[in-house]
Amino acid sequence: MNERRVVITGLGVVAPNGNDVETFWDSLKNGVSGIAPIDAFDASGYECQFAGQVRNFDPKEHFNNPKDARRTDRFAQLSMAAAKMALKDSGVDVEKTNRERFGVIVSSGIGGLKTLEDQHSALLEKGPSRVSPFTIPMLISNMASGLISMEYGLQGPNYCIVTACATANNAIGESWRMIKFGDADIFLAGGSEASIIPIGVASFAAMKALSTRNDDPQRASRPWDRDRDGFVMSEGAGVVVVEELEHAKARGATIYCELAGYGLSADAHHMTAPPPDGSGAVRAMRMALGHAKIAPEQVDYVNAHATSTGLGDVCETRAIKTVFGQYAKSVSVSSTKSMTGHLLGGAGGVEMAACALAIRDSVIPPTINLDNPDEECDLDYTPHVAKEKKVRVAVNNSFGFGGHNATLVATEYTG
Repeated sequence: MNERRVVITGLGVVAPNGNDVETFWDSLKNGVSGIAPIDAFDASGYECQFAGQVRNFDPKEHFNNPKDARRTDRFAQLSMAAAKMALKDSGVDVEKTNRERFGVIVSSGIGGLKTLEDQHSALLEKGPSRVSPFTIPMLISNMASGLISMEYGLQGPNYCIVTACATANNAIGESWRMIKFGDADIFLAGGSEASIIPIGVASFAAMKALSTRNDDPQRASRPWDRDRDGFVMSEGAGVVVVEELEHAKARGATIYCELAGYGLSADAHHMTAPPPDGSGAVRAMRMALGHAKIAPEQVDYVNAHATSTGLGDVCETRAIKTVFGQYAKSVSVSSTKSMTGHLLGGAGGVEMAACALAIRDSVIPPTINLDNPDEECDLDYTPHVAKEKKVRVAVNNSFGFGGHNATLVATEYTG
């Protein structure tokens, strides 16, 4: 039996710097930040008063039955929008597709946090009779995948992976694995997050994880910069269509790239901090490159996890140096989180789209705000402006609280 190859044929993005794929990509190429003061609630008393919000978003536009939008949490609304966008982009005719072999793995790191906050307030203020009967279906993280499958009648493998900020990469990677194993032919896969609410912002701020550059939000996310002071929290969703190659070719699909490798590992070290040597990230990257049969010196671009935290940025730099050796300073690296902020469980989805578009257009998106690199961060991080460069191989890293590491390798599809 010939090895089943896997490709990406559709992209869907809803992000702070673009509510559709091309706006998002234009923003990345031009170094446009989506970070601004929070207006979703009164954040004036909070240590961190800014975030990456999705603005001008009407969830009713993305459901076949607009009433369904009222019964879903924002994370699921964003998921549905990105999934619908990806499906349209792919050109898949669901009516002509075997729905029993069409799966969905669209996940969230936290799930319906706003629903939980709102309904807990209703319970305390008005009593148990005022708690919505939709509370549990709205807040559980698997509901994004469930709703998408119901919207389109997709009956293939359907579940949710929760690995904090590695969530979307794991979702895409496991869809790759199931297609290669023969359990399905096509997936909608990715992740979303919608936790810019009082409890979400307050909780991350209490950990001292967030930047407090309230006077200059657009310059707050500054990966690898010596003046970084934490990450910028964002919301949004990224979903891609992952498809078996022959299935895609049979329907004449446009192929963005081949999904060639997937690696994952555990730090087994600390709840929120990576090991100083980045050894967990090293194992994930090496596994992904091994599956892809790609040597480190063949990699053109690394879309780094690089959230703009003191320890995380240094540890990922060390991991890249370990994996790439002498070639480490020749590979182009960037952090699109400098413009989008950190979408938590949705990060890997939007960053997979960025990798696919980098391959399509031969462009390395920049790392903005990198004015004074940390002395321990000395790679080519593509500072300030995008770079024209042929991208044949791109690596997408995502690392999550709990010590979860997930790496995807995408390559140019050449037939």
